[in-house]
Amino acid sequence: MKTKLNYHLAVFLMLVFTAFSLTNAIAQEKSKKQIKEEKKVEKQKQIALLVESKEFVFVASRVMPQSGRSKNLTSDYTVEFHPDSIKSDLPFFGRAYSGVGYGGDDNGMKFEGKPTDYSIEKTKKAYIIKANVRGEHDSYSLMLSVYFEGSAYLNINSNNRSSISYDGDIEEFKKK
Repeated sequence: MKTKLNYHLAVFLMLVFTAFSLTNAIAQEKSKKQIKEEKKVEKQKQIALLVESKEFVFVASRVMPQSGRSKNLTSDYTVEFHPDSIKSDLPFFGRAYSGVGYGGDDNGMKFEGKPTDYSIEKTKKAYIIKANVRGEHDSYSLMLSVYFEGSAYLNINSNNRSSISYDGDIEEFKKK
């Protein structure tokens, strides 16, 4: 009788220990999910502050010309957004219409100017930033979609070139 009681006690203790271990594991799993969610919310707050400050950098990682294949970019190509200026240093793959010389200084979507008609609209999935910039040789219409986690999609229309799009991310502007 005593061995039977010890056996039942041992089984009971093992069940209690297993239940405690499972409860602890589930609590830790929930903590990981909570931590992940907190990081996501923090990133969304950072992106919102960057967009509202109008002071950030779009870093392109992929270019999608209107005709032709998309290309991954291996160098750092950026568009700097400031409240009083937008400076682009992006490559261009596409068709040039007029006012663009071949083999000259104009090799890419490189321009700098004061943005006009600058607007920010918040949708369910992203911020939509629209701006027009008059460069030295051309006018550019930019539409930047910034998703809440920081990825972004930039479309540039020009008077003298076919439209072109870029995938990338936005980052905090690092002052030199």
